[in-house]
Amino acid sequence: MIKVFNSLFVTMFGIGKIKFAPGTFGSLITTIILFYLFHSINISSNIILIGLLVIFIYSFYAISTHTKSSKNKDPGEIVIDELLGQSLPIYLYEISHSTNKESGEAITYYILFFLLFRYFDIMKPFPVNFFDKNFKNSFGVIMDDICAGLYVVLTVICFMLVKSYVSQ
Repeated sequence: MIKVFNSLFVTMFGIGKIKFAPGTFGSLITTIILFYLFHSINISSNIILIGLLVIFIYSFYAISTHTKSSKNKDPGEIVIDELLGQSLPIYLYEISHSTNKESGEAITYYILFFLLFRYFDIMKPFPVNFFDKNFKNSFGVIMDDICAGLYVVLTVICFMLVKSYVSQ
């Protein structure tokens, strides 16, 4: 029973089983779900944070048990790491400056976050590639996507700083 649950968990209930670009679909579904949670049903950011932390912590165990008997320790079907990495810039955007975000503005940023995250997750600049190459376990699977999410945050912050400097 737990093996079946872990398989459903790490594949985001089967999204990871999509043959073409499962990571992209995992990121896209995450983006849609978070937009819905933040902008349609207005769930508290604290509740979302608790949910993301539970997913983060449980992911280490679920990925380990899912890949235990496999030679490939980072199979493409595991997309829960995309959920975690994609959630990072979106969550930080939503809690930034404690201001309400208009849906139109949020959609623009969500699309930007999605595209940047997929770019960094696929291109794997350092330290994303470091975790991907050197940790063939659940830690490496998760941390390369967390680093890709942090690159998105860093990129957007740099863009905003340059924009504010140029507009002065």
